[in-house]
Amino acid sequence: MEEKLMVYLEVHQLKKQRLRVAQIAKRLKISRTTVYKYLEMTFEEAVEEFEPGDRKKKLDPYRDWIVNWLKEFPSLSGAQVYDWLQEKFPDINVGESTVRRYVNEVRELYQIEKKEEPREYESVDELPPGKQLQVDWGQTIQKDTHGKEVRLYFIAFVLAHSRQKYTWWFNRPFTTADTIRCHELAFKYYGGIAEEIVYDQDNLIAVSENAGDLILTAAFQQYIQQRKFRVYLCRKADPESKGKIENVVKYVKNNFAKNRVYSTLEDWNDRSLNWLERTGNYKVHNTTKKRPYEVFLLEKQHLRKISDPLSFESNYTESITRNVRKDNTVHFRSNRYSVPLGTYTKLANVRLHMADNLLKICDPSTGEVIADHTISLEKGRLIKNRNHSRERSTSLEGMKQELITLLAHDKAKDYIEKISADYGRYRRDQFALIKKVTQENAEWAHLALEKCINENLFSANAFRDVVDFLRRTKSDQPMKLEENRKLKVDIAIQTRDMDEYLQLMGGKRIE
Repeated sequence: MEEKLMVYLEVHQLKKQRLRVAQIAKRLKISRTTVYKYLEMTFEEAVEEFEPGDRKKKLDPYRDWIVNWLKEFPSLSGAQVYDWLQEKFPDINVGESTVRRYVNEVRELYQIEKKEEPREYESVDELPPGKQLQVDWGQTIQKDTHGKEVRLYFIAFVLAHSRQKYTWWFNRPFTTADTIRCHELAFKYYGGIAEEIVYDQDNLIAVSENAGDLILTAAFQQYIQQRKFRVYLCRKADPESKGKIENVVKYVKNNFAKNRVYSTLEDWNDRSLNWLERTGNYKVHNTTKKRPYEVFLLEKQHLRKISDPLSFESNYTESITRNVRKDNTVHFRSNRYSVPLGTYTKLANVRLHMADNLLKICDPSTGEVIADHTISLEKGRLIKNRNHSRERSTSLEGMKQELITLLAHDKAKDYIEKISADYGRYRRDQFALIKKVTQENAEWAHLALEKCINENLFSANAFRDVVDFLRRTKSDQPMKLEENRKLKVDIAIQTRDMDEYLQLMGGKRIE
C-alpha cells in the first residue's frame, strides 16, 4: 500500500512539472487510466484508499445504505449514489470520486453486478446568452411507497447557453393550461424570458380542445402574444435543433427519477428542485466543462425581464388550501362546495381563491380552475353544480356509427376507423369536431371526405381545413348533399401543401 501511495505522490509531482498524462504513464510504467485516477484523488482520499484494509473509511457508516440501494437498484451509478447520499445526509462531506470508488468496492465485495446503459450526446453550435430556451416533455414510471407503479409526467426547460435547467412534474398528462402555468414558473425561476423558445413538434402534448393535433391552440397563441416571445417548432427527425433539451430529458430520467420512490406530487417536485440545485445545475457540464449555475449568473443579465403577472394569475385577492372530501366536496365557511366526480381520487387538496362573492377551486400545482361557485352567506348548506355529477359520457361506438351515417359515404367507415386508431385518446374530440363541421357544411362534406382520403389527411382538423378550403376557393355553387351522394365525381384532385391550407385559414406554420 505504501508503494501505491508513493506512486500517487510521483504522479502529482510530475504533473506539477507540466508533463502530459501519456508521459507520466510511460515514465512510471503505469496505465493512463491509473494516472487519471490518481490525479482526481486528493491526498486524504489516497491515504484512505491505500492504507491497510482494517482502517475505517469515510463511507463505512453509510455502507448499509449503499448496499441496500445497490441490491434494490443494481443499475445505480456512482453519481446517483453520491446524489442520494447528499439528499439523505445533507451534512456529508465526501468527494464524488471517493463515492465512485467505494461503490465499486461494494459491488465487488457483495457481487452486485451493474448493467451498463450507454448514454447518447449530440454536439450543437453554441448560442449567445439569452438567445434560446428549449422545452420538451417526458414521462417516467416510478414505484410508490406501497410498491405500486405510478406514471409521472414532466416538462423540462434548458437555456441553450448556460445549460441552466428547470423541471416541473404532474401525475397526469399535460393540458394547455398546465403548459402555460409551467412556462410562468420557469420564467419566474430564470428571472426573465429568452428571445426564442424551441419546441419539438412531434412530442408536444396535444390537448383535447384541439382534438389532439397541435399545442398552438387559441389559448397558447394568446399567451405567446402576451409574453411576446418567438416560437420555433422543430421539424420531424431534426435532433440538431433540440439536442440540448433531449439530453436534459434523459438526464432527468436517468439521474433524478430512476429508482427513486414516489410518495406525493408536492414532495416529488420539492425533491426535483433540490436535485436541480444540488446536482442538475451544479455539476460540471460534460460539454461546456462549466457549472450551469455559474454561467447562468451571466446569462441572466441577457434575459428580457418580466414584471407583471398574467391576468389569470392576479385575479384573486385571498387564497387558502383545503382538503378534498370523499364525497367530492370542499368545506368552506361552514358550507360544502362540490367539485367534479373523481377529484378526490386525483387530488389530496385544492387551492381556494376568493374575490368579491366568487369562489374558485383550483389545482394547487397548475392553478387550473376545477370548479367555481357563488359564495353562500348561509351555513350548513351543500352548494352543488349539477354538472359535477351529471353523466355526460356517450358511447364512442354510438358516436362512430352516427358519424358514418351522417357522412353517407362508402369510404366513411374506413376513414373513421383510421382516425380512431390514430387518435386513441382523442377519439371523442375528433368525432365531435367532424360531426360539427359536417352539420354546418353539409354541402361540402362529401367532397371534402373524398379529398382527405386521396390526400391521406386523417384527422378532424384536416377535415375542417379542407372543408373551409373548398368553401373559400370553389367558384361554382356547391352541390346539394343528396346530389353528391348520387353523382360519380371525377375531379382531378390537386395536391397542395398544408401550408396553403393554413394560410387560407389566416394562419401560418411556425418554424
